[in-house]
Amino acid sequence: MEKTKGILIIIGGDMSMPPGMDNGENSSDAEVAETEGEILTRFCGLLSGIKSRIEIIPTASSIPEKAGTRYTEAFSSLGFKNCAVMEIRTREQAQSQDMVQRVREAEGFLFTGGDQLRLTTILGGTDLLNILAERYVREAVVIAGTSAGAMAMSDTMIYQGSSQEALKKGEVKFSSGFGLLSKVIIDTHFVKRGRIGRLFQAVASNPGCLGIGLGEDTGLLITKGETLEAIGSGLIIVVDGSTIKYTNMAMINEGELISIENLSVHVMVPGDKLLLSRRKFTPALAQ
Repeated sequence: MEKTKGILIIIGGDMSMPPGMDNGENSSDAEVAETEGEILTRFCGLLSGIKSRIEIIPTASSIPEKAGTRYTEAFSSLGFKNCAVMEIRTREQAQSQDMVQRVREAEGFLFTGGDQLRLTTILGGTDLLNILAERYVREAVVIAGTSAGAMAMSDTMIYQGSSQEALKKGEVKFSSGFGLLSKVIIDTHFVKRGRIGRLFQAVASNPGCLGIGLGEDTGLLITKGETLEAIGSGLIIVVDGSTIKYTNMAMINEGELISIENLSVHVMVPGDKLLLSRRKFTPALAQ
């Protein structure tokens, strides 16, 4: 099996920004000083050099101009000025030769937040996405996604679901994502929005998948498609359905409460690692 050469960074949203930019958080000065731009700095450090081409893809956003500008300014403040925004709002634009060529040439890509279903319905099945997926496997490109951009990276994607009613059958809706990660389901803004129930139902419905819940300003740096390292400033919740002994999912009707026995849950902090294929957890202090 071909080893993945690209690097993937999935982020829970609300990233802290480099010095001088709005962090979007109500953090204390001390907290901000520790985390300013950490994830974006890691992203930049994985590129071959300061002249590397970075493409921002704000397709998921309802305000793509603002989202694109925010990230081009952030990368510029880190010294990476060869950065542009891919204005893709339709499938026709995604199939244009100009956009396809830009995907062939760039070294770094960042998918912004917004609506993950908008992102997948516009880009899914296009030459642009197919080429990006091929390059991710064969070349040392760096692909990041935050919030909706992170949720779209897996093969199975949550696109809707109430946090309050999440443990009622049918309340969480799924569709296909980009497929850069297999047998994984991602949820974002996880701690602040209380989305643990969404991930429980997602994994009970797809027990072969590993559920990953990302907190704000927190991410996973994924190398070789296999090694997951927690980065940023917060927590990551990992839900493993392979240990489930019983669930009533197949026997109940829509809207009825879900029962699950022996669901396995891990909590990762920055520096902790997880091997995806073996589901082996290694804490930072044991490395």
